[in-house]
Amino acid sequence: MRIAVAGATGNIGALTVAALERDGHDVRRISRSLGLDLSTGAGLDDALAGVEAVVDATNGPAAGRDETVAYFGTATRNLLAAEERAGVRHHVLLSIAGMDRIDGNAHYAGKREQERLVAAGPVPWTIVPATQFHDFAAMVTSWTEQDGVATIAPLLVQPIAPRDVAEILAEVATGEPKGRYVDVAGPEPQDLVDMARRTNEARGRAVKLVPTWSTVFSPDMAGNVLLPGKDARLAPTTFDEWLATQR
Repeated sequence: MRIAVAGATGNIGALTVAALERDGHDVRRISRSLGLDLSTGAGLDDALAGVEAVVDATNGPAAGRDETVAYFGTATRNLLAAEERAGVRHHVLLSIAGMDRIDGNAHYAGKREQERLVAAGPVPWTIVPATQFHDFAAMVTSWTEQDGVATIAPLLVQPIAPRDVAEILAEVATGEPKGRYVDVAGPEPQDLVDMARRTNEARGRAVKLVPTWSTVFSPDMAGNVLLPGKDARLAPTTFDEWLATQR
């Protein structure tokens, strides 16, 4: 099966490409670094020739709400239009579990616009909402770290291994469109501050963590807001198992 992966050189995109190719599929890579820009649509028609399914694992820039919504909107419209011209039969979007319960986050606003366009678009679709990834906590501290000190919000999350996300995306892409898929999550809840501490220790990094609510994460994300729904699909890899690979 010929499948295109948008965001193919990113973390999840590259793992999805690897999973699909391992299973014998013909994968077309879509990435700005490869000369295929979703913001302009340049090169998409050639890249999608003969493609049956597209996995969108792209990420957006760190920007304000309006800029983020505009970026995701433009990129998604261009991708869907090219898919319609190419006769693509299945659009798979990687999204975020629980984000509909959070209003103030700019990235989530952009992802909601992306979901809206996919659901209203011309290509049959599946939206896969995933919880935060196992490497999310350390990534957050990298955003805020200054002179060995980083602020981080005390979020309760149920993180999932990036490789498990990629395996699910590859599986979904080779099947029939399902509309909104169940939440996908890791097997157990974790405290984000503890995750950051343990990840940095495993990687040999000394970072002092200051738990606090910041402009990036507001108190409306507290409690169970970011946990998956009751019918969630739980992936097998625990945070401890993933952490062992970081040493």
